[in-house]
Amino acid sequence: MGYKKQAKRIAEFIEPLRVEPGDRIRLAKDFDPGFRGGMKKKDGVELLHTGVELLAEYQARLAAQDTHGVLLCLQSLDAGGKDGTIRHVMSGVNPQGVHVSGFKVPSSEELDHDFLWRYAARLPARGDIAIFNRSHYEEVLVVRVHPENLDRQKLPPETRGPDLWQQRYRAINDWERHLSENGFRLVKIFLNLSKEEQRRRFLKRIDLPEKNWKFSAADIRERQYWHDYQKAFSEMLSATSTPWAPWYVVPADHKWFARICAAALLAHTLMDIDPDYPEVDKKTRKALLAAKLDLEDEAPEGAARDPYAEKRRDR
Repeated sequence: MGYKKQAKRIAEFIEPLRVEPGDRIRLAKDFDPGFRGGMKKKDGVELLHTGVELLAEYQARLAAQDTHGVLLCLQSLDAGGKDGTIRHVMSGVNPQGVHVSGFKVPSSEELDHDFLWRYAARLPARGDIAIFNRSHYEEVLVVRVHPENLDRQKLPPETRGPDLWQQRYRAINDWERHLSENGFRLVKIFLNLSKEEQRRRFLKRIDLPEKNWKFSAADIRERQYWHDYQKAFSEMLSATSTPWAPWYVVPADHKWFARICAAALLAHTLMDIDPDYPEVDKKTRKALLAAKLDLEDEAPEGAARDPYAEKRRDR
C-alpha cells in the first residue's frame, strides 16, 4: 500500500475517535467502550503488527531529523489498559528514543511549585517520544473528584473559587499550544472502559495468583466514585480538546482493539510530521566517499570490497 493510501486509511480509522474541539460530550452517550468497528481479533493482530512496524520506521526518522518531539498522554480509570498499551504499541521502537513517566502522589518539592511544573520536567526532547502514563490531566480529574487534595497544593485562598477548574483548563490549553507552536506534538488518548469490564478485570486480578500484585484495595474505593469520574472526564474532554491537541476516546473493553487504535493514532501523528533523514552537505559527502575508498582498500584477499553495495546491485 502506498504512503498516501496508508495515511488516508489511518486517518479515516481514527476519525470517529476524535473529540471535536468545541463539542460538549457525555461519555456514556457519545462513546461506546465496547466498539470495535466490526473488526475481528485475528484481523487486529496483523493490523497491530503493521502499526508497530510503521512506528519503528518513523521513530528512526524523527530521531534523525531532531526537529520535532512527540508527547503521548494516556488517561483511563483503573484497569483501563495503559501499561499493556505502552508495552504492545511501543514493542518495535528503539527504547533510547522513548521515555515513559508515571506520576504518583506529588512530592513535597513538587507541591512547592505550580501544578504543571513536574510534568514540564518530563517533556520529550526534540527527536524523542515521551509517554505520560497518567498525566497533567490528573490535576483536573482525581484532584477534582477528591478536592481534599487541593489542601496539599498550598494554593492561595483567592485562587480556590468556583472558577478553579476552568482556570486549569485554560492553563493546560495554553501550555499545550505553546508546546505545539515550538514543534512538540501531543497525542492525547483516553482509554474508555465500561464499569462491567472494569469489574471483570478486577476479579481476574484477584482470581489469578500471577496477577494479584496488580490489585489494590484503593482501586475498589475509587470505583465507588465511578459517576463522579465520568462527569470529570466528560467535562475535561469537552474543555481541553483543541485544534492543536485534540482528544481521542479509544474504546478499551477489547484490549486488542484499543492497542490498534493507539498505534494508529501515534502513527498518524508521525506520518503527519513526516520526518526524514537529513541530507549531508557536499563537504561531508566528499569526506564519506574518501572514507569509503579507504575501507574498500582494506578488504582482505577474496573478500568483496563493499559487500553492501554488491547486495544492492544484485537485487
